[in-house]
Amino acid sequence: MSSLLAAGITLEGSNYTAVIVVALIAIAALGVAGILVKEVLAADEGTENMQKIAGAVQEGAAAYLNRQFRTLGVFAVLVFFLLFLLPADSWSQSIGRSLFFLVGASFSAITGYVGMSLAVRGNVRVAAAARDHGEQKAMRIAFRTGGVAGMFTVGLGLLGASLVVLIYRADAPKVLEGFGFGAAMLAMFMRVGGGIFTKAADVGADLVGKVEHNIPEDDPRNAATIADNVGDNVGDCAGMAADLFESYAVTLVAALILGKAAFGALGLVFPLIVPAIGVVTAVIGIWAVAPREGDRNGMAAINRGFFISAGVSAFLVGIATYVFLPATMVIGEGADGVETNPRMVAFVAVIIGIVLAAAIQVLTGYFTETNRRPVDEVAKSSLTGPATVILSGFSLGLESAVYSALLIGFAVYAAFLLGGASTILSLFAIALAGTGLLTTVGVIVSMDTFGPVSDNAQGIAEMSKDVHGEGAAVLTSLDAVGNTTKAITKGIAIATAVLAATALFGSFRDAVTTASSEFADQVSQLPVLESLQYYSILDVANPSNLLGLLIGASVVFLFSGLAINAVSRAAGAVIHEVRRQFNDHPGIMNGTELPEYGKVVDIVTMDSLRELATPGLLAVTTPIAVGFGLGIGPLGAFLAGTIASGTLMAVMLSNSGGAWDNAKKFVEDGHFGGKYSEAHAATVIGDTVGDPFKDTAGPAINPLIKVMNLVALLIAPAIVKLQFMGMSAVSNAIALVAVFVIVAAVMFSKSRPMADPAEEIVHPID
Repeated sequence: MSSLLAAGITLEGSNYTAVIVVALIAIAALGVAGILVKEVLAADEGTENMQKIAGAVQEGAAAYLNRQFRTLGVFAVLVFFLLFLLPADSWSQSIGRSLFFLVGASFSAITGYVGMSLAVRGNVRVAAAARDHGEQKAMRIAFRTGGVAGMFTVGLGLLGASLVVLIYRADAPKVLEGFGFGAAMLAMFMRVGGGIFTKAADVGADLVGKVEHNIPEDDPRNAATIADNVGDNVGDCAGMAADLFESYAVTLVAALILGKAAFGALGLVFPLIVPAIGVVTAVIGIWAVAPREGDRNGMAAINRGFFISAGVSAFLVGIATYVFLPATMVIGEGADGVETNPRMVAFVAVIIGIVLAAAIQVLTGYFTETNRRPVDEVAKSSLTGPATVILSGFSLGLESAVYSALLIGFAVYAAFLLGGASTILSLFAIALAGTGLLTTVGVIVSMDTFGPVSDNAQGIAEMSKDVHGEGAAVLTSLDAVGNTTKAITKGIAIATAVLAATALFGSFRDAVTTASSEFADQVSQLPVLESLQYYSILDVANPSNLLGLLIGASVVFLFSGLAINAVSRAAGAVIHEVRRQFNDHPGIMNGTELPEYGKVVDIVTMDSLRELATPGLLAVTTPIAVGFGLGIGPLGAFLAGTIASGTLMAVMLSNSGGAWDNAKKFVEDGHFGGKYSEAHAATVIGDTVGDPFKDTAGPAINPLIKVMNLVALLIAPAIVKLQFMGMSAVSNAIALVAVFVIVAAVMFSKSRPMADPAEEIVHPID
């Protein structure tokens, strides 16, 4: 029997060696990414027309991300210095936390940029492969293009976490807070900015092109087509890759913080071993994706690769738990010690995470895949007009959110029960379930990037007019599969976010109790109901805690509203510009004049970067306002409200949007009148409503809830210290500044007009 204490632990011997091996596996993952890059770039680039269109997409995507990174760089430097103001046990911890904040932000940016850079080169190669070789070759290139982003995600995430553990050892958890915060913050900005960009262009292109002029989706006569294809990459490739990277990083942060508290030195090692196994299985899963005769569609091949990867992960994790963990262990000291079987706890927790990923995949696929009843019913509702399309898709999203939330909730609860009488062990089990889900992240990122690569490939084929017949049919099929994979990966990303946020909630609890222990005498003198919050016991009957809960839930709604409103404004500008070009240049429609693609790209670039600040400031400053203004208890309740409402809202938005998109595809395949019918126009309108749902607001909620949890974790010790050091005035002043920033940011966002800038509208009430 062994007893491991969180205090005074050392990382040496076999444990230290194991972390070094993990770091080497992370580097090997980057090497595999390099092999995949060579394979993709070796494929044929197609015709001159196809290359020209692809070049324009590449140029637009690179220009946008470069401008975005310059903007975010200023913010990152500011946060780097602000982190020094937060309490730490030593200057070494404080410096490490700030430095690895920059590392986390940089790794998140690199993951997104690399994923996007290859995606805009892989798309034309997929189009060429579909034309010349058929589905198998095209799908292989598309999925392995995504595999590069997947391997960078797992490689950099694992490398960053293992380096922190190797350098800082017992101090690693505090430094990891900075690493996770950097990854989450940048991912949120990339998600919001990329989401606004892609959906503003997409909505504008669809409404003017498809609905008003009855031309195909990617018709070169539409000035918004290049911006739409650029948006697919900056939003779905760069944004989603960064999002899943930060999920990876933040889950590891929570697991290592709780692991140290529960398992001591082993708790700093085992949470790294599990995702390291995921690196190996990701390679297997990526290579396993290949269509076979008898497959219903490309989704069958992707599902096969995913489940093979998940099965191998479960087997290898079982071996790892037996090798690295003892048969018995005592958690805690003295009379409070609880004997447990760490092998059983760890293995079952990881399996819960793997099973959850598989279950989410199946459930999301059911609600969003073509030729399944839910999507078919949404498509059929188009026969009675756009209103019924919107109603059916919205109701589908609401219903599916319940099932997904219950599935995630029961998974969290099952993991929690593994800890028995030890709360810290229960929370660590939840974090381990998150690491179990991480074993599938490499394949998940590949699945997600597959979507925009396939979408772009079809766009390039249609704009170039060089792909016909069977090749065009292959690309249409892959595009529909890509819509489903994007919906599935969003569902899994949400599940990852909830597990990470719940684990971070546990880390927040640990931070509060640790900080409060310095003021134990003062805590004991407080009224019972007030003292509970410093022991991480939340009484929601307490009005201040209930207020915090309601604020947390409402922030998700405000954030979503701001993001969707931003898309609406930017899309309005795109619509006016595309209409202007059609009106001022009639030669565009008959093919004698070329549209000004660059003007639309400039519009959505400027609008997306302008709209970036408000949602970001809301995420960072709201926990500060609640924590310093209302106290630790309301801040904890705030986080609970955010997690609950964020889960439901994210799933609802994602699945509604995915169902509307594939309902449109279903009609375009020839059902209910096919293209250019009234039913088709109805589904296009549904799709435009769903675009900001599934690709802007919904996915951005994932990093939102983790950013707010990380901010709460970082500021918790400072809130406790100011409270018991008699510095309430300072605490209230910080809260007032945060409230001012929130109000100013929201007012700035709302001040922008929705109408045509050429029109002057008077609002007497204002």
